[in-house]
Amino acid sequence: MGNLELASNGSCSGRGCCQASLPETMPLTGVSVAMPTKTLNNSLWVTNPCSFAMVVEDSWYKFSTADLYGNTSNRFPRGVPYVIDFAIRNARCPAKVEQPPLGYACVSGNSTCADVTNGYVCKCLEHYEGNPYITNGCRDIDECKQPDLYPCSSDGICKNRLLGYDCPCKPGMKGDGKMGTCQPIFPLVAKMIVGVVGGFFILAALLFIILLRKEKKKMREFYEKNGGPILEKAKIIKLFKKEELKEILKSKNLIGKGFFGEVYKGLLDNKLVAVKKPKIGGALENNEQFANEVIIQSQVIHKNIVRLIGCCLEVDIPMLVYEFIPNGSLEDLLHSNKVVPVNIDVRLSIAAQSADGLSYMHSKTNNKVPHGDIKPANILLDDNFMPKISDFGTSRLIARDKEHAENVIGDMSYMDPVCMETNLLTEKSDVYSFGVVILELISRKKATYSENNSFVNNFLEAQKENRVAEWFDNEIAVTSNLELLHSLARIAVECLSLDADKRPSMIDVAERLLKLNKSRNP
Repeated sequence: MGNLELASNGSCSGRGCCQASLPETMPLTGVSVAMPTKTLNNSLWVTNPCSFAMVVEDSWYKFSTADLYGNTSNRFPRGVPYVIDFAIRNARCPAKVEQPPLGYACVSGNSTCADVTNGYVCKCLEHYEGNPYITNGCRDIDECKQPDLYPCSSDGICKNRLLGYDCPCKPGMKGDGKMGTCQPIFPLVAKMIVGVVGGFFILAALLFIILLRKEKKKMREFYEKNGGPILEKAKIIKLFKKEELKEILKSKNLIGKGFFGEVYKGLLDNKLVAVKKPKIGGALENNEQFANEVIIQSQVIHKNIVRLIGCCLEVDIPMLVYEFIPNGSLEDLLHSNKVVPVNIDVRLSIAAQSADGLSYMHSKTNNKVPHGDIKPANILLDDNFMPKISDFGTSRLIARDKEHAENVIGDMSYMDPVCMETNLLTEKSDVYSFGVVILELISRKKATYSENNSFVNNFLEAQKENRVAEWFDNEIAVTSNLELLHSLARIAVECLSLDADKRPSMIDVAERLLKLNKSRNP
């Protein structure tokens, strides 16, 4: 151990203590690495052998005489650092195309080989750490656990991956978290704008909800006012919701307009229907009376009357749903731009069957129901030219007064002058209007309104002067048809009498026309 008195702090050379560097070519095997007594060639060792030795990094260690007593645990409780630089000697790294030689040291799957002087060393690949000299010794580094070496800003989200890591910016930001350049996507002004717009959307949504609730409440009030509870109990007619008719009530489905409103065509329950939407204006005054009228209308089943299928009560004035008649109206047949030949037998059949439908409503139902707007546009035709009268009872259903017609004036070209003066709508008012229809059938001239009603008056004047034949349509004014045409003209003259009491009833008109039709088609 030598003479301890010769040793001094900070110096370790000479008696009592010596310090020497390990040569680069020194072989290291087992524990002999830490035992310089077997490897150091120092002349002082013969006369002053050391009691112990240690391997330590030269630049880190500073000698203290206390270390000679061998108890260094207090000074170095965690040990001392040392650096060993070694290599696999007398060998080289295999080329990429070569198979590794027997005894190749770089056995870890994520390691690489590097040539050094007189040998090679093994290293873990970048982003791996561990021992490259054992199987699976090099393992992926979790860079996110070593923020000092692998930075990721507080505005980024560290995500470990093989061969590295990612640091994308947090949602709502852009840039690179590794570089610390994360910035908000929207500047403050943009955020304020988005906030204001978002606020408006929220207010709009709240307003929509409020309006929706008000609309539902309003529809319920309309439903009850229009007699919904009464019709529910009756269970005799279909009650449609407003939403069910929404798709039909589009402008593309509009097929007609009239005094009472608009008519739309569409599908309900996979069946073609016609929806009549009344004009906005009046309102129902007696929901019980309306409900009773609907019940009456729904019970009418006649081959020459358009059937009422149901109604929608969730609106101010109820919408009525009828069966759809596919072949247009008598108005279209007689007065369309494209003239279609119509023989006398078809015209007579249309007149006779239309009269039969009218007489049924006037006399064979529990309540007499005047139409109030008889005209060619309201006489619909099916594929076989069978007439079906539409808008029956619409005046009573919508206007609420089954006698007074001051608010239920139909087409003035067909309206009874007596009705217009007295505002009283009766069955004889329909008889007058039907007389104008007969006149159109035999003349194929369109009725037009004027203050002196010249269309009707000119015909009546021609009848008196025995020149009514001038009114017959040339297409049917052949010798074999003249007798029939004069018979039809006489019926029209009676229907157009200004004295309502002298007009025939629709029953009488229907019987006479059916008899004429039967004589032509026995």
